[in-house]
Amino acid sequence: MQITSIVAIYALFWVMTAFVMLPFGVKTHDEAGIPKVPGQADSAPANFRPGRHVMIATAISAVLTTIYVLNYIYGWVGTEFLDLTERLLSEPS
Repeated sequence: MQITSIVAIYALFWVMTAFVMLPFGVKTHDEAGIPKVPGQADSAPANFRPGRHVMIATAISAVLTTIYVLNYIYGWVGTEFLDLTERLLSEPS
């Protein structure tokens, strides 16, 4: 696997992880007990910390990319494992 492929896979994992993490650990102003600014949406976050969000997404993406590359090298989970129709049809009833 080329380094450019690894970087691209890492970037995809990073973006997916960052979006999945968005709703976790965020409180609204009502939940945090902070007064709202006039015209503010009720669902606006009160405690969003982008630096912490980026660091956690970076760490999770590094772990996921490492697992993906190691699976690519050693072939732990291949296409034959993911073919459920073949596995389900070949099992005795």
